[in-house]
Amino acid sequence: MWHNIPLWPSQGSTYAGNVDLLYVFLIVVTGAFTILVFTMIAIFAVKYRQRPGHKATQIEGSYALEATWTLIPFGIFMVMFVWGAAVYMKGVQPPADAMDIFVVGKQWMWKVEHPEGVREIDALHVPVGRDVRLTMISQDVIHSFYVPAFRIKQDVLPGRYTTLWFHPTTPGSYHLFCAEYCGTLHSGMIGTVTVMTPAEYDTWLHGNASAGTMVTDGQRVFAQLGCASCHRSDNTQGRGPNLAGVYGHQVLLDNGQTVNADDNYVRESILNPGAKIVNGFNPIMPTYNGIVSEDQMLSLMQYIKSLSSQPQPANGQQSAPANQGEPGGGNEKVK
Repeated sequence: MWHNIPLWPSQGSTYAGNVDLLYVFLIVVTGAFTILVFTMIAIFAVKYRQRPGHKATQIEGSYALEATWTLIPFGIFMVMFVWGAAVYMKGVQPPADAMDIFVVGKQWMWKVEHPEGVREIDALHVPVGRDVRLTMISQDVIHSFYVPAFRIKQDVLPGRYTTLWFHPTTPGSYHLFCAEYCGTLHSGMIGTVTVMTPAEYDTWLHGNASAGTMVTDGQRVFAQLGCASCHRSDNTQGRGPNLAGVYGHQVLLDNGQTVNADDNYVRESILNPGAKIVNGFNPIMPTYNGIVSEDQMLSLMQYIKSLSSQPQPANGQQSAPANQGEPGGGNEKVK
């Protein structure tokens, strides 16, 4: 029976080998030092045991010996630190051309949505040989997205987007867990990551596609909330900041600071519009906290991103509208 148990879990991503190699190095080093320490304890316990006629004598220190047992462990620990930092940095910097998939964690399930509009529950389908970037957020408490075969784990937080990426190497099905205790049914918050060949993935994706993409869903939410009455997406200026070309660029605030219009900034702009006021606009935008769900927020994000290909306002900064001085003549945030 024992010969059927693998020494290591299967490696399903390019990241897994780096983690395993570092783990083996840590095991070998700590194991070697453990054996060395216990061996020396045994030797000294026998050699310097209490015996009739023997009296303990004072042993003077040696600077060379002290430097040796200080510098050698320090050097080994620095190797661990640099190696671990390199593995960590590789895991938190997704390639620019990675395909995007969006995840919402909630008690007690994983909700997955592809840009094409395909939605999954406790399942994630991806093509083999592609870099995949997950943008994740929690609807309630802290969760943790964990795929052991990929050696990846990332906390999924309420109120803030976190990202995770991987490059699957072998087609197959892999376990997906929540690695953060999140409530009564935490142990049931499990799923499956299915890695498919590119052709199989395209067939699956088109076979499960809905009527609209995340961009069209976001545009519909944008219209339903009446956002277009203040925020224009063309080259004209409304009472709120122009959204054309804003995402991914610097926005000038009324306090003279600038902020990058990324996912977390746009989300904050919708739920807490008074947190950062765009220069030249009045704080008239109402909060949509409790009105827009996390799923809708992700779709809105995709729609606003789609406007980034349009011409950006001069210098990448928002200018004041012509009716700024009138009542209600400005808006402070990107909606």
